[in-house]
Amino acid sequence: MSTPTLTRHSLHLAYRDGRLTPRALLAEITKRCEALTDHNIWIYRLSAAELEPYLQALEGQSPDSLPLYGLPFAIKDNIDLKGVPTSAACEAFTYTPPHSATVVQALIDAGAIPVGKTNLDQFATGLVGTRSPWGACKNSADPNMISGGSSSGSAVAVAKGLACFSLGTDTAGSGRVPACFNNLVGLKPSIGLLSATGMVPACRSLDCMTVFALNTDDAHAALSVAEGDDESDAYSRVNPFANSARHYGRQSGPLRLGVMSAEQLAFFGHEGYQSAYQSSLSAIEKLADIELIEVDMSAFLSAAKLLYEGPWVAERYLACSPLIEEHPNALLPVTKAIISAGAAPSARDGFTAQYRLKALRKEAQRVLDSVDALLTPTAPRPFSIAELEANPIELNSQLGYYTNYMNLFDLCGLALPTAFTEQGFPFGLTLVAEAFSDRKLLSIGNRLQQSFALPLGANKNAFEALSDKPAGGAERIDLVVCGAHLNGQPLNWQLRERGATLQRCTQSAPEYQLYALPGGPPLRPAMVLAEEGQGCAIEVEVWSMPVAELGSFVAGIAAPLGIGKVRLVDGTQCAGFICEQSGIEGAIDISQFGGWRAYLGSS
Repeated sequence: MSTPTLTRHSLHLAYRDGRLTPRALLAEITKRCEALTDHNIWIYRLSAAELEPYLQALEGQSPDSLPLYGLPFAIKDNIDLKGVPTSAACEAFTYTPPHSATVVQALIDAGAIPVGKTNLDQFATGLVGTRSPWGACKNSADPNMISGGSSSGSAVAVAKGLACFSLGTDTAGSGRVPACFNNLVGLKPSIGLLSATGMVPACRSLDCMTVFALNTDDAHAALSVAEGDDESDAYSRVNPFANSARHYGRQSGPLRLGVMSAEQLAFFGHEGYQSAYQSSLSAIEKLADIELIEVDMSAFLSAAKLLYEGPWVAERYLACSPLIEEHPNALLPVTKAIISAGAAPSARDGFTAQYRLKALRKEAQRVLDSVDALLTPTAPRPFSIAELEANPIELNSQLGYYTNYMNLFDLCGLALPTAFTEQGFPFGLTLVAEAFSDRKLLSIGNRLQQSFALPLGANKNAFEALSDKPAGGAERIDLVVCGAHLNGQPLNWQLRERGATLQRCTQSAPEYQLYALPGGPPLRPAMVLAEEGQGCAIEVEVWSMPVAELGSFVAGIAAPLGIGKVRLVDGTQCAGFICEQSGIEGAIDISQFGGWRAYLGSS
């Protein structure tokens, strides 16, 4: 049996046409795990008997009934899975939870299958992936190199084809640096968007759960299933901007991405990463409707230094103080040295740092307001395992150069693979934006990932670029949108995640009326064919979508909307959103505004 690429799209196609079953897939993954024992990926892997209840729960179900049906996933071993030990890579700390973490349970309820608990830097302290009694987790592309941490095993499991996606955590960059070093997408959501209940804290006020995946589609699928308010987590938040245009980019004009000045970039002598960065930016500059704007990142870089040079390390001490005080030798020496420093900061130090952080955040706000998103290297350079073990503190600090500020500033981020060095090592960029701009970043990231068209995961030569997407020459269809699916609007990601590309901005023929439907968020428009002489031209966009993706898109359209033929101002007809007259009861006629964006701008 030929196993498809471990993406949601490929697996669900194989499940639907009978080429594969979840049981057969898990048997194949078990064989892969048993053959790959030298990378130190797992701390605990579920046995066949332990997997059986999850497989039985899928009987009678399908990808049509469960959004994550049959998708194997890995869990960082500082996140709880019911009945399976949680160690945080410290044997003396290990406990067996009676319940799964809120996020883990949501994924399982949606049809995902846990494969096991993955290796990590002990107590999630490190960006390297080498600080574990279970051994250094080796990089998926080059076993002599570090995998990045602390979510090392979670990244390598996906890159090596042992999971479709995985959960990590991120305080200082642990959900992004491993993505960069293993050719993956790393989604660091807004703090609190994913519940932290059932996650061992590092710095509780800054921590968030993260997702590693082969593409942005799968990262978004996991986020959509797992997000939501959780009363058991005091830091849990729901997205209050679900229908706010300002959190989905500019209304018109090119996408503006802020990049760092040459003086503020740091690659610490690694010419390969410096070259990969420049080639990545050059490729982006060639894309239509994207403008790179140089911005001053000094406030961000100053804030990054506060994370470990300031009093926030006291939170790490608080998280494991009973163990470190009663059994200090249970921790690795480097981990103990870092966490023990958290006993020193005073309340005075804490307030002083908070004042400084607040001032820096105000400076950073001006930069954030000037662009749609920031675009930085994800990591300055990789290191070999030998280099890291010889100088563990300084080199670890260098790895956080582009990441440490993000949670201090309450931002969200998306790490994307964009290039390989001449030596074949993965490189990537990170998109950064305000909290609750997660889907905006996923939408931008989807476009960028398609344009770079890299192979998936660690198997650089094993797959065609983005092989689970229709090929560039595959049949496509033009689709007209007029409201919440417009570029920069709340539902635009539904187009981009299916490989749709913007073809043109235009108007409909002057024979339609535009209504705002009741309900939301998000607010939705309805374009209705008007009676003769009463219509007007409506602002629309034409997007090109792979025909193979149209079915899933149409299936998600809620009544009273549907797909029909829309006449454009030039007389051509395209498939597009329409609404029957009977569906506009209670709706507001907004035709006089001439388009959805103008209507939103008036309210």
